[in-house]
Amino acid sequence: MKKILTLALAALMTMLACASCGGSGDSLVMATNAEFPPYEYFEGDKIVGIDAEIAEAISNKIGAELTIEHVDFDSIIPGVQSGKYDFAMAGLTVTDERKEQVDFSTSYATGVQVIVVKEDSAITSADDLFAEGASHTIGVQLATTGDLYTTWDLEDAGLATIERYNKGADAIMALTSDKVDCVVIDNEPAKVFVQNNPGLKILDTEYITEEYAIAVGKENTELMTKIETALNELIADGTVASIIAKYIPAE
Repeated sequence: MKKILTLALAALMTMLACASCGGSGDSLVMATNAEFPPYEYFEGDKIVGIDAEIAEAISNKIGAELTIEHVDFDSIIPGVQSGKYDFAMAGLTVTDERKEQVDFSTSYATGVQVIVVKEDSAITSADDLFAEGASHTIGVQLATTGDLYTTWDLEDAGLATIERYNKGADAIMALTSDKVDCVVIDNEPAKVFVQNNPGLKILDTEYITEEYAIAVGKENTELMTKIETALNELIADGTVASIIAKYIPAE
């Protein structure tokens, strides 16, 4: 009897220890770069936005407590790969290169990369960047798809020099001070930047359209299944659409 009680007590202590330390199902750490309104940005000390609200809704469905960490954009994918972060939402575009590093969920939003210029700029469309003999200096945020696509399309072809900045806002400031000829960035933060910087405009022709999704480490298949299930339910019941509409009203 004494042995049975001892074993039972040991089992109880183990359960309590596990409960106190918290398992992967009890908490989730999401990596983002909160410099990308309206998808993620700071409101005081809190990170808010489309991705933050969708992540919170997913975590509630899974039954996990969400923590969002603001990190440099170029450290997000490596952090998910290494297991430092459970998943990432940061206006992440699904690309073949990134799919080799992490797994992606179903797309939950469509993004558009646009070109921001000064109002009197000689650049009037995306075609001007691809014209024979073109030699523009383009500002981008480091490691974003604006960086990736302009590098592949233009810099590698000898048509442009790409200047990379840690923040989209820094690229915009470079444009206002004539250090770059244009900035390629997502349409939604571009709207905010143009509104806050008189004399800038967004060209009518977009650079590229892309799909945003959630990144999870390739080894973390159980979490991916949970996130995918929750996300699909939130898409089906209209929650994702209502969150996006809250931040990006129909025009």
